[in-house]
Amino acid sequence: MHQVISELTGGTYGEIRLNEPLAPYTYWKIGGPADALVIPQTKERLVALIKPLHRHQAPWFALGRGSNLLVTDKGIRGVVIKLGETMETVRFEGETVTAGGAYSFIKLSTLAGKEGLTGLEFAGGIPGSVGGAVYMNAGAHGSDVSRILQQAEVLLPTGELVILRKDDLAYAYRHSKLQTERGIVTEAVFRLQYGDRKEIAGAMAAYKDRRLRTQPLQLPCAGSVFRNPEGHYAAKLIEESGLKGLKVGGAEVSPLHANFIVNTGHATAVDVLTLIEQVKDAVFRKFGIRLVPEVLVVGSGKSEVGLWKSWLSKAGDLYREPSRFMVRRTPHCP
Repeated sequence: MHQVISELTGGTYGEIRLNEPLAPYTYWKIGGPADALVIPQTKERLVALIKPLHRHQAPWFALGRGSNLLVTDKGIRGVVIKLGETMETVRFEGETVTAGGAYSFIKLSTLAGKEGLTGLEFAGGIPGSVGGAVYMNAGAHGSDVSRILQQAEVLLPTGELVILRKDDLAYAYRHSKLQTERGIVTEAVFRLQYGDRKEIAGAMAAYKDRRLRTQPLQLPCAGSVFRNPEGHYAAKLIEESGLKGLKVGGAEVSPLHANFIVNTGHATAVDVLTLIEQVKDAVFRKFGIRLVPEVLVVGSGKSEVGLWKSWLSKAGDLYREPSRFMVRRTPHCP
């Protein structure tokens, strides 16, 4: 890594922060340092950055807005890439909306509503970036990205920019091909429809009111921790297992919403992962249902890696061992 970092610091790839703590960049406010955090401000600099990383076979991870993400306590041994503010772009052309990968998904939903466009109301409460939403097929209220995405521009690890259409991304519930074949979403094009502004505003207001009443937004949390099993709601299973308020260290199953784990002020990644494991085991004992986490766990550390591998083993899915640091996506259901 020393050779790679030396080359990066001597180039013009963007702002570089060495040994940068990652907790402030995540919604959970948890996580150790990255060897290097690089913030390219343009697409051209991003492409230029990927090429030496590919040449040196250096480990890297693209960080969005830090929602739905848990960084391990040891942090990330490698380069973390965070798209700069100049890639927070948006353009409306009739019923077509083009947004940069770094753009806020919530803000995009709000702007679309003001334009009288329907189809993005579900995103009004989904934190994170457009790129992250495309990556995980983010969704809520019976809809998701796969229903409105037309195409995405993706930077491959080789430094090649490609256009992937919706069918190319092999979308499923909270899953896309990008979770197994790496790439950075630099831009996404959505196809919406004109609708009634009052109806759009009313739906978004109702979603917001429900979110404020039912979600523990006053404490650091990453959103829903578990996917809903087919025919069930994860929150209901957890609540009926008597787990609301269950704590491990500074991590707590929210007393307000059972599918949220909150950081009460001093939680570690090990706390969160241990609590997730306890919840999974308790729900399985009571209902015979294995909950599958939908959070992305990134970083190094024996304790965290051991817990995460146990999840995958119990889910009966296969995974590839990435080089030199751990990146895990929860197993998807085909």
